[in-house]
Amino acid sequence: MSDLVSGEAFNELFRQYRHTAWRLETRTFYGVLIENEPFQRWLTGDDSDIEWFKPWLTMMKAELATGKRMERVRLIDDPPSDYLRWELWGTPYNLGVGEDIRYLPRTHPIVTELPGHDFWVFDSRTVARLEFDDKGDVLGAALTEDPRQVLTALQARDAAWHHALPFTEYMATRAL
Repeated sequence: MSDLVSGEAFNELFRQYRHTAWRLETRTFYGVLIENEPFQRWLTGDDSDIEWFKPWLTMMKAELATGKRMERVRLIDDPPSDYLRWELWGTPYNLGVGEDIRYLPRTHPIVTELPGHDFWVFDSRTVARLEFDDKGDVLGAALTEDPRQVLTALQARDAAWHHALPFTEYMATRAL
C-alpha cells in the first residue's frame, strides 16, 4: 500500500482543489459506532449538539463560497443502517453550506458497475481512495493521478450522479 494522506494533510486537499470535489460513499457505517459520542447521543434522540460537525461545515462554507463545487453520492440501503439514517439527519447541514449530496439505492443496477470502495476525485485529475480499518475508521487516502484510475473514477462519478436522487427527492420516496 502506498503512503496514506491523513489528518491535516487530508483536510488540505479540500483547500487546494480549484473547481470540483466529488465522492462516492459505499459503506454502511464509518468510524467506531460504539465510541462515536455524537452518533450515540443521536441514537437516544439527542440531536441538539452539532459542535463536532462545525469544523467541517465551517471549512466547506468558506471553500464553497469561492465558487468551488462539492458533490457526493451515497449508496443507501432500504432500510438504511442506523449510521446512514444519522447521515440523512445531518445532510441538511451539508446542503446548507453548499454541498450537493445525492442518494443512490444500493439495489440500483448501476451500483454493480461502480467501484466497491470510497474515493474522492479532485478537479477530475486526482483520485483519493479512502482506506479504512476493520472498525470503519479512516486510515487515510491513497492519492493517484494515474490516467486509468482517474478515468475509472470519472466514469463512476458520471454513472452514479446520473442515477442518484437529490436529497429532497430521495426523502420524498421514503415517505411513500
